[in-house]
Amino acid sequence: MSSMPSTSRRNFLAAASPLLLGPCPPYAQAGKLYGSKTAPSETAVKQLLPMGTIFKGESRFHAIVKKAKEEGWSKLPMGKRIIACAKELHGLPYKNWTLEIHDHIESPSVNLNGLDCWTFFEQAMGIARMFAFEKSQYTPQDLLKQIEFTRYRGGHCSGNYLERIHYLAEWFFENDARGTIDHLTPALPAAERIHGRKISEMTTLWKSYRYLRMNPELRRPMDETEKRVAAMPVYHVPKHKVAAIEPKLQDGDVIGIATKYHGGYCSHVGLISRSDDGVARFMHASRDHKKVVIDKSISGYLNKYSKHAGAIIGRPLEVSETVTDPTQYQANLKKMIG
Repeated sequence: MSSMPSTSRRNFLAAASPLLLGPCPPYAQAGKLYGSKTAPSETAVKQLLPMGTIFKGESRFHAIVKKAKEEGWSKLPMGKRIIACAKELHGLPYKNWTLEIHDHIESPSVNLNGLDCWTFFEQAMGIARMFAFEKSQYTPQDLLKQIEFTRYRGGHCSGNYLERIHYLAEWFFENDARGTIDHLTPALPAAERIHGRKISEMTTLWKSYRYLRMNPELRRPMDETEKRVAAMPVYHVPKHKVAAIEPKLQDGDVIGIATKYHGGYCSHVGLISRSDDGVARFMHASRDHKKVVIDKSISGYLNKYSKHAGAIIGRPLEVSETVTDPTQYQANLKKMIG
């Protein structure tokens, strides 16, 4: 958990993002953290892809908006709002590689027809956060803005593939630094640091990633990104200790499934959905079930697979429209990752 007071965390926004308040501010300073190739410059021109490429499932989007308005979801607490949105995705088919949408241009994207584990939790959270800003009418662009805000470093995508947060462990640090989540794991008494992890999945399996396959010049900076992620102080709750912390988990908590294998820190991700009997169930887009499911308890899910090492936990926060200096975000991130 970040040591930044919760009021400051929740007020961190606009200057770190063009998404909610208008034009994008310059982000040259982000290059100090991530390198010039991974941060947009002051003169970066945002590259756009057609709406038909970046947004799929518009009829489902409008159906969710209609239901949310009729049932007053905007008044729900953040976690319960996320699960209300997530349940509208329940049963949708699992579809891999939904983020690899172009040969060269990176773009925020939404696919409400088929989901992988990352896009499931991200889109449920994005829809829920969209409803926090009450409007007479919502458009696909509103959701795309929310996706951009959490998927990319500094909340901004100009068209560069390296701006995207590709490893979930980094996502927890990045979004905590900007006050969009509370990264709970490091402060939990049961948490243990993962040491000596080699991060190499994307550069090892580059042929599987459309952008890396089509743009060889991206592979070296991706290797640099992986080295940076490997050095991050990543904590998890070992799976034999997760049952003890289940009472602390809430609807909408993001659960990264830590793996015991090298390549990455996490192999899967989903949400906590508390059932009527109070069980903290794991809701996720499941490759095994080939659809979005509400599974057994999170501890039961972890113990079902030998490859799972434990859980990383983040709690999505309400986000205000208060403008804050983006250097605060950089300072927060530096403090967390050392």
